[in-house]
Amino acid sequence: MDWTDSVLTEDFKNIAESNLPLEEFRNARFLITGATGLIGSLLVRFLLFANREYNLNIQIKAVVRNVEKAKQIFSKEETDALSYIVADLAKSGICYEGDCDYMIHAAAVTASKVMVSDPIGTIRTAIDGTEKMLQLAVEKKVKSFVYISSMEIYGQPKAEGKTTEKDLGYVDIGTVRSCYPEGKRMCECMCTAYASQYGVNVKSARLAQTFGAGILPTEGRVFAQFARSAVNGQDIVLHTTGESEGNYVYTADAIRGILLLLLKGEKGEAYNIANEESHITIRNMAELVAREITGNKIRVVVDIPKDSAALGYAPPVKMWLDASKMRSLGWKPTTGLVDSYRRMIRWMKESR
Repeated sequence: MDWTDSVLTEDFKNIAESNLPLEEFRNARFLITGATGLIGSLLVRFLLFANREYNLNIQIKAVVRNVEKAKQIFSKEETDALSYIVADLAKSGICYEGDCDYMIHAAAVTASKVMVSDPIGTIRTAIDGTEKMLQLAVEKKVKSFVYISSMEIYGQPKAEGKTTEKDLGYVDIGTVRSCYPEGKRMCECMCTAYASQYGVNVKSARLAQTFGAGILPTEGRVFAQFARSAVNGQDIVLHTTGESEGNYVYTADAIRGILLLLLKGEKGEAYNIANEESHITIRNMAELVAREITGNKIRVVVDIPKDSAALGYAPPVKMWLDASKMRSLGWKPTTGLVDSYRRMIRWMKESR
């Protein structure tokens, strides 16, 4: 693969040429958890790109559970600027003696099947891992810390219209799948506590569903399934009625938002990172892909399995995230749903 003209390189150039003050990261030392996941891997890749293009001398410590997996992901980009720390945050802390300027905590269980098959592990990874990172932030006196949260923190929103950061809704803690959103809530609460009690400059990024160029080959969420169906000319099969009304954001827009939060977000605050125009039901998004990406050469089929509860799907929700708080920092999304799919599919073909 020629990285010089890849869709991901185009995205990274657009981030670098935006209003993100990259120069503030010169000579900075980053620690990024979840570095083999979608968000963590893209953050690492972008910072390595910034080093190559702007000679920023950024040093990155990527926290991973499996070094071989990490080396496969970063095989074309590994330099002396990138090193790995092996740790399972659900079981042990991080052994790191060096200094650190910025931390981004992106490690989390994201597979719905795991949330229902190992809810205790999901909770432990969230809460124990986040506290270990916050303790390390206190020890290292980091300049800034971003916790990667999720729109699922809102549960079932009560507010009519758009959902702001203050509009938390109902989460049924009697449902096993609630280990994920409730864990995210506790982690954000812990961030607030560390900001208040220890002065940690931590911000929470409540990401909408994020997809686009840079997704990993192992990605199994619906957007990847829809894209693969389009590429292979196969009907899109929905395992729910697709009534959930959600929010989306393109990968590069999310990465730019996270880095902007590091530099401009207010201590102890949470921010929605979502493209307000990319608001649609699962069913309508599937139909959009069939229509706009394949020209109606494939269909959308609903086939709900009898054991659907074991698949760990989130309960149906109607939510429209308000991103005005992020916009007040100078952030705005650049890529809509159709272009997000086109760029993601181009990436999938380039990275085969």
